[in-house]
Amino acid sequence: MVLRFFLFTAMFLFASCSEMKFNNPDDPDSPNYIGKSSSSSDKVPLSSARQSSSSNESFSSSSIAVPSSNSTPSSSSSVVATLSSSSSKQSSSSNAPSSSSSVAVPSSSSAVVSSSSVTVSSSSSSVPSSSSAPSSSSVAVSSSSLTPSSCSSVPPSSSSVVPSSSSVQIKAGPSVTHGSETYQTVVIGTQTWMARNLNYNAYGSKCYDNNEANCTIYGRLYTWEAANNVCPSGWHLPSNTEWNVLMKFVNTSCSDNSNCAGAGKSLKAKSGWNDNGNGDDTYGFSALPGGLGFSVGSFYDVGNYGFWWSASEYDSDYAYRRYMNSGDELFYNYFDKYFMFSVRCLKD
Repeated sequence: MVLRFFLFTAMFLFASCSEMKFNNPDDPDSPNYIGKSSSSSDKVPLSSARQSSSSNESFSSSSIAVPSSNSTPSSSSSVVATLSSSSSKQSSSSNAPSSSSSVAVPSSSSAVVSSSSVTVSSSSSSVPSSSSAPSSSSVAVSSSSLTPSSCSSVPPSSSSVVPSSSSVQIKAGPSVTHGSETYQTVVIGTQTWMARNLNYNAYGSKCYDNNEANCTIYGRLYTWEAANNVCPSGWHLPSNTEWNVLMKFVNTSCSDNSNCAGAGKSLKAKSGWNDNGNGDDTYGFSALPGGLGFSVGSFYDVGNYGFWWSASEYDSDYAYRRYMNSGDELFYNYFDKYFMFSVRCLKD
């Protein structure tokens, strides 16, 4: 009888203890555990729940300061300040923040973590890594490498393509005698020119102001018809094309049948021109301002202008010429054949 009483009492106590443990809300193995999910497949281990709890606490301040799209910059900066130490460490090695903490955070707080992570990403991206910032030496190299390009993109000035008188050696050609005078010659490029204006007395020619002294200095003045027949044998009045060759040799930037900057200064004599118009006489051409005349007897511009005939006609009344003044250009146009200009003979 006593034995039965003790067995009954033991069974009653065992059942009572089992029921209390089974219904304990603080026991993770109890069906009434307050942390248990509605689905058994969503069961979170105790270690993860504790990690989630600590994660919620660490992000609680930042979740309050996470800015919405309309929030002020101060809210955003508070999040950056909260996470500055961790985001700075992350940005030095990588542009993307670590996502390990967001895995352990429960779904109810994942939105807060996500928005905070975005803030961390934006702040960390503003801190460049050492590999993304160019070194000072690489910038210097890049800067210097652009200099030749900028210089080469600038078009050359006329002075850069017209040689200075000191850089060119005058090359003398063989002398030639015509009438009673002997003429020195110069080689300029592929051409050989007389080194002074022709002074050969022929029909249709005159001295400036009918003064023989001017013929000694400047040579005679000729109508276009007379100019085509006065050069000695083996020499001729240069054509318009041959004047172009001379002009472009002196200044390679000049075009055919055009005014040529700088060519006049290189071809003019070093003295004899008015208004500070003397040249460099770079090639020994020694052009002088012989002026012009009319076949009826008037004369103009000695000392100021030099005019030279071309053998090329513009039409039956006009022919091409070249001329210079006190400036640096060699000019080109056509003029009435009955005017009287100087003559320079060119070797055949």
